[in-house]
Amino acid sequence: MTTTIYGHKVMMGEVYLGTTRRGATKINLLPMTVSQLKSSGKDGYSAIQVSFGKKTKKREIAYIEGLTVGTVINPPDVIQVGSVCTICATSKGKGFSGVVKRWGFAGGPRTHGQSDRLRAPGSIGQGTTPGRIHKGKKMAGHMGGRTVTGKGVLVVAYDAKDQSIWVTGPVPGSRNSLVRLDVTGHQEVA
Repeated sequence: MTTTIYGHKVMMGEVYLGTTRRGATKINLLPMTVSQLKSSGKDGYSAIQVSFGKKTKKREIAYIEGLTVGTVINPPDVIQVGSVCTICATSKGKGFSGVVKRWGFAGGPRTHGQSDRLRAPGSIGQGTTPGRIHKGKKMAGHMGGRTVTGKGVLVVAYDAKDQSIWVTGPVPGSRNSLVRLDVTGHQEVA
């Protein structure tokens, strides 16, 4: 059976683990349907292709054990309370940002005749040698909107009525954004 499931981020809240209060995120899980089986003989690898929602199709590598096209994969078959997961989601886009917001630069002096250097990056290179700007230089540019992975996230609660779970910590992205959960292990929940 597959170890991956998809869902939508709903909200953040708090959960109590024993006597400790932790931040948590609620995720509505999506039931998936097997839409295609990949075989190593025909395709060069073994996998299942799953679909969920209305028209969305996602490919997922997994073992093919007793699955046929049209089989519905329910969330409890994949994830339970105590599952340790890796979460992938797209972070919130922040648009074009300067170096102060994007990288935490201090900016220039506010006095002594500096009227327009407040949020400027300052010098960006050396000189004639090397005569170029090195790759990876921290500069202004597009911020956010990238795939972010969180590891070691623990599932602390499961609601069978609305097919939702609570996981520890924050999850990247805005409300209703698509989240992929890969189950990597299991741990006892207090």
